[in-house]
Amino acid sequence: MAVALDAPVADFQAQATSGQTVQLSALKGQQVVLYFYPKDSTPGCTTEGQGFRDHYPAFQAANTLVFGVSRDGLKSHENFKCKQAFPFELISDKDEALCQLFDVIKLKKLYGKEYLGVDRSTFLIDKDGVLRQEWRGVKVPGHVEAVLTAAQGLHQG
Repeated sequence: MAVALDAPVADFQAQATSGQTVQLSALKGQQVVLYFYPKDSTPGCTTEGQGFRDHYPAFQAANTLVFGVSRDGLKSHENFKCKQAFPFELISDKDEALCQLFDVIKLKKLYGKEYLGVDRSTFLIDKDGVLRQEWRGVKVPGHVEAVLTAAQGLHQG
């Protein structure tokens, strides 16, 4: 069952960079931002990741953890994270379990060919594991700031 606004997100466990296993239930008490992106080291994904990196201290101040999620493997993630000096972990979703839970796999077109790809999307989960805000079909410019504003508002609320 896919996620729904103002409803608890089903507990999940996923492999991430730095040898970490991310489990939603273990993060209770902190807000969580999951941003789904199509592919490591591509221009839009790099720009988006750099935005989260550059605003990371403000996310930390709002008691919010940030995780990038894509279908890339951990080796690709480690290289991307290291090259961009991301202070947050990247989750590998090779089996698309998280992509399905958050319903981010969409039919896309590139050069006239259709394929199933990750729709750039971000989800804000509150400290009790409830989905409070979602952004789908994200355009990178100004997006990180919008997510940060929402995280800060939720933290103060």
